[in-house]
Amino acid sequence: MSAGKYRKEHNCLNCGAHVEKHYCSDCGQPNLELKESFWAFISHSIAHYFHFDNKFFQTLVPLLTKPGQVTLDYLAGKRARYINPVSMYIFVSIVYFLVVYSPKHVAKEKHGEDGITIEKKKNERVTDSVSKALKLAGMPADNAIIKKTVKSLDNAIKIKEFKKLGFKAQETELNRIKAENVTLKSDSIEEIIDEYSDIHIERNDSTYSAYLARQQKLPSADQDSWYEKLIKKRAISLGEKSEVINETLEHNRPKQYFLLMPLLALFIMWNFRKNHIYYLNHLIFTIHGMTAYFIVEIFTKPIIKHVLGGSGVLTKIIELAVLVWICWYMFNALKVFYQRKTGSIIFKMFWIFVLFWIAFKVSEFIMINLIYYVAT
Repeated sequence: MSAGKYRKEHNCLNCGAHVEKHYCSDCGQPNLELKESFWAFISHSIAHYFHFDNKFFQTLVPLLTKPGQVTLDYLAGKRARYINPVSMYIFVSIVYFLVVYSPKHVAKEKHGEDGITIEKKKNERVTDSVSKALKLAGMPADNAIIKKTVKSLDNAIKIKEFKKLGFKAQETELNRIKAENVTLKSDSIEEIIDEYSDIHIERNDSTYSAYLARQQKLPSADQDSWYEKLIKKRAISLGEKSEVINETLEHNRPKQYFLLMPLLALFIMWNFRKNHIYYLNHLIFTIHGMTAYFIVEIFTKPIIKHVLGGSGVLTKIIELAVLVWICWYMFNALKVFYQRKTGSIIFKMFWIFVLFWIAFKVSEFIMINLIYYVAT
């Protein structure tokens, strides 16, 4: 593939070797004239682009529809039509990272001069609407039922919103209400403080101080030992930073998969050692499989995350469909590539999944600890 005028000279401009025809037999560079027109330059660039584009789709379609066949063809020497496995994987993993991973931007609550958050103002509009609806129904404005209903609804909304807050945010809100009650001396505010305090302390021992406060209320025989307290302290610290840890963990998923690929290839080699295949061939097979998985995730993850909100029946259906596809793909890929019977493939596939799951969890545990120590 070339677009341009070939030189009459027979010396390669790249390596200096003798060129018999149009391409150097040593380095493969086309023996083209250096000076070319603007349109020749554009057409040459477009030709290279569509050449890559054509090879990409020639690799993509069989990779997804014929599990294991691309690896067989590649190892058999039929490589001109396919993109290099590593190049394909790197390209797809970059697209996966850009499309699937998007950091959460948590908007900070905006406070007015009176200390009331925007969310609380929305809740006030809800209680106002209920109050107006009851008044329209014919009940007088000073009716005790209206006041009690609105007050109960308002408290329920406040408690619901308070439970959503993180431990530190709860503590801030609780301190604000306590400071407010110093001057107001209100019984209703005292009740709110008591309810908020119970929720705050019972929030799963979200902080070590809350955990110790709960422990002190227990009889001595029921309290945790010093070792259990040490373990709990670390677990609580992880929980406090769970949002940062989870976000950083998801951010590093592609790296985790990349580092686990050689290990997955090793697991496959152990299970199919009687095939007497070199480890590199198992690794190429694994790279192709992981690339196919990333391609499917590129299309499904954004739908789950941005369209369906990460929860609901449709999300579960898509996740189940992806799991079924993984099992189907791996079964067919192993059967085509390793030429074993169905029962043998299912048995070995089960053990490959088990070993990979263990490796995945161990690597995740290591990553969480590294992120935790960096964060602290």
